[in-house]
Amino acid sequence: MPLRHRLLAALVAVTWGLNFVAIHLSLQQFPPFLLVALRFAVIAVPTVLLVPRPRVAWRWVLGYGLGFGVLQFLFLYLAMDTGMPTGLASLVLQSSAPFTVLLAAALLRERLSPRQGLGVLVAVLGLGGIAVHRAGLDGGATLLPVVLTLCGGLGWALGNLANRQARTDAPFRLVLWMSVVPPLPMLAVSLLVEGPDAVAASFRGLTSPTGLAALGGLAYTVLVATLVGTGLWTWLMTRHPSSVVAPFSMLVPVVGIAASWLVLREAVPPVELALGAVVVGGVLLGSAPARRRPAPQDAPAPVPAVTAG
Repeated sequence: MPLRHRLLAALVAVTWGLNFVAIHLSLQQFPPFLLVALRFAVIAVPTVLLVPRPRVAWRWVLGYGLGFGVLQFLFLYLAMDTGMPTGLASLVLQSSAPFTVLLAAALLRERLSPRQGLGVLVAVLGLGGIAVHRAGLDGGATLLPVVLTLCGGLGWALGNLANRQARTDAPFRLVLWMSVVPPLPMLAVSLLVEGPDAVAASFRGLTSPTGLAALGGLAYTVLVATLVGTGLWTWLMTRHPSSVVAPFSMLVPVVGIAASWLVLREAVPPVELALGAVVVGGVLLGSAPARRRPAPQDAPAPVPAVTAG
């Protein structure tokens, strides 16, 4: 994986890490299932009207949309709405990386090198250490929000596999058409679970400080996290094995925890900063290009023997 592609993957991690703060702000105004529907509907409507569908089998578009768009955010937004701290949510959701690597090895027969396996293991140990520390703090996440976020990570992993199998030559259009899948099922879930009254009430008070912050968070989620971040991620997944790209998502909680501390004043103990450095080290170890052995120099051509005349 070239250095410039690794930098792009790191940029995606930054945009996604900041997105957890944006989601937190949006959830102050909109119920979680409706917010997922709105997030993708804003993209889906102009996509259907203006963007040609990529030359990809429908099953991969649907699989990508259901895994990445429906399952991931249904469980993530529900977890955050039921008490999952923003920084911890950004951490636990990165279970998608080991899920992706393991599912790709099992279902797509992608080979996992010892270095990649060690890098994932180191990063998982760092993530696990942060999770254990967070779970022991006062006011930490309960078991249910953690389990819901893990389900979101599994949904993301399934979407990664569909994205990889699509092998599109138009990754940005695939992202746009993936966004067509979630709005209708998520709106149906919102009306059934949250109710029409809650949906209607969420559109009142949009000019208040809370409403404006929620709209700003939604705009960031749509324009930066989805269009830019997911577009770059899809482009990278079409060019490199899942086991190489997916570990970069483990950088997201480092950004998410830092952003939640700066914006939401969530405390970040020194031990979590140290464990975040472990996560970074694991990602770098698992994604670094393999060293090429220098080719042996050609032996000098033998000098032909001179025969006597």
